Amino acid sequence: MSDRTFTLDEAQSLLPVLESLLRTAISAKKLMDEVDAEMQALQQRIFLNGGTFLDVVPVARRKAERARTEQRAKDSIAEIDSIGVQVKDLNIGLLDFPCEVEGQIILLCWKLGEKSITHWHGTEEGFAGRKPIDQRIARARKIN
Repeated sequence: MSDRTFTLDEAQSLLPVLESLLRTAISAKKLMDEVDAEMQALQQRIFLNGGTFLDVVPVARRKAERARTEQRAKDSIAEIDSIGVQVKDLNIGLLDFPCEVEGQIILLCWKLGEKSITHWHGTEEGFAGRKPIDQRIARARKIN
């Protein structure tokens, strides 16, 4: 995990790129879940039938598609992580940006679909502890 911190303005400026990466990862996860469900249904059908004739080529293609998709998701998440942003929940598209305010690290919190970063929480609180950004956080600047 990166030690990088962001100001509110820096985090805000990254949203277009991060949203694209996040949408790629979410789309990939959705396809992976679909393929997993198909494979589970196929295994169930084979089990219930006591075996069955199976054309393995389409199954192998689908598994290869899933593997490529999984790599695409991993690459997108790794790119987000390399920027210093934390992916907290891929299912809802939740990202946290470490931010230093008055010597304390907090997390600016953004969820896919929100137009801007409007909430934050402590490092131990999580999404349920989100609070609106106040002037203290909005004015926080990097100390270098």
